[in-house]
Amino acid sequence: MRLIGSVLAICCFTAIALVPTVSGQAPAGSETVTINASAAAKPFAHIWEQMFGSGRANLSLREDYRNDLKAVKAITGFQYVRFHAILDDENGVYQEVNGNPIYNFSYVDQIYDGLLANGVKPFVEISFMPRELAANLKPHPFWYKPLPSPPKDFQKWNALIETFTKHLLDRYGRREVEQWYFEVWNEPNIDFWDGVPKQETYFGLYDATASTIKKADPKLRVGGPATAQAAWVSAFLSHCVNNHIPFDFVSTHIYGNENPVDVFGHQEPIARKDMVGRAAKKVYDEVKASAAPNTPIIWSEYNATYMTQQQVTDSAFMGPWLANNIRECDGLADMMSYWTFSDVFEEQGVVKTPFYGGYGLIAERSIPKAAFNVFELLHRLGDRRLPVDSENALVTRRKDGTIVLALWNYAEPGEAAGPKTFQLKVNGTSINHYRIQIVDPESGSALKAWKDMGSPVSPTLAQVQRLRQLSQMAPGKDESIATPIRIPAEGLAVLELQ
Repeated sequence: MRLIGSVLAICCFTAIALVPTVSGQAPAGSETVTINASAAAKPFAHIWEQMFGSGRANLSLREDYRNDLKAVKAITGFQYVRFHAILDDENGVYQEVNGNPIYNFSYVDQIYDGLLANGVKPFVEISFMPRELAANLKPHPFWYKPLPSPPKDFQKWNALIETFTKHLLDRYGRREVEQWYFEVWNEPNIDFWDGVPKQETYFGLYDATASTIKKADPKLRVGGPATAQAAWVSAFLSHCVNNHIPFDFVSTHIYGNENPVDVFGHQEPIARKDMVGRAAKKVYDEVKASAAPNTPIIWSEYNATYMTQQQVTDSAFMGPWLANNIRECDGLADMMSYWTFSDVFEEQGVVKTPFYGGYGLIAERSIPKAAFNVFELLHRLGDRRLPVDSENALVTRRKDGTIVLALWNYAEPGEAAGPKTFQLKVNGTSINHYRIQIVDPESGSALKAWKDMGSPVSPTLAQVQRLRQLSQMAPGKDESIATPIRIPAEGLAVLELQ
């Protein structure tokens, strides 16, 4: 993730409601969603909720981190977590005495033990460079000052990676660690890698690291290039194939507010709602055109913004954005890691206030955001996808036959957009009711409640407890299939047809 300034904006919104259309009052927008319950369905993997990013490795030792992890695990069942800086000096992994390496995996063990105890496996990002191995001691601007340097001695680097990998195998067992992923570095195409030239020197790091990991256990899964802006995927695959370098997946990152020039090399405007999907298609096509067309694709970071924007990641906006992103990325990736599950996060320093535009689903002091509720709702979608002619709907079927659909009214933060009314038309079934639950700016979003309190920088314990209560979604409601669904801007509804 990149270091960027905070942008804040205050917006007001209308509440969602389930109401018949009032005669003589034309809604701001309307759409009939036709569902053919007997139509052929295709597999629908929940790629958006299998892995999450988080604050750096050392933060996972904190109680609030682990509490937030448990909360997100409970609503998504996610399997993997990825974070930076497992090799950083604050974890005490590497020192030298008289030029001889000294290894200490005490914190590494506590970090990974904590994940596994909560039913989550590590997606091991191998970063950053220990000070005594760094060729360049200039730190990255992040508050915790990681070193984006190549190693000054590849023999000692390889020995560290070999010792680290063998320690994991010895402690957790081959059967366990062979289920993990090992990703070499983070975003080497930007300021997280100061090798020159960037790509050539990163490939050198990848080659040495991947080969060393595979030497310890050929079944361990290793990949890269873990780039920002969907970069280097074709070059990475060509390099590995042509030089017989092992790889088991490709990984890269994308954010909704990227500059199209950085991702696609052209100035064509691409909306925030479409950037991730467009990038996913680009990388998918690159992999399919490569000499390794069946390589798994992992987006090891994605979100609507790489900036800290309260009106984006703290708000109900994330409902329509995420639902549309799922619709567009279906079939184009094997796993997508939302950045991040919690605001226990210190890239820009110690968190100063709950709602500052952090990336997490849960704000400081374990206050669930609207995005937390969004993930809870979208988890209910089935594992088969039914066709529907709409850009504002996703229709699925569960194993038990229940049809579950998401409807949304996408609007950019601050956009003057009105409500949208949906009418359901269901063919091929006797369904006559639906059960609906929603997230919108007035329901299931703690941001408004915090603002109504006067936006306290440091909420009292009573205020924190109240915010947790007000963050909850309104209970689900049963309605006749004929009842229109009126959704305001930035609203998401999930319906189970009965």
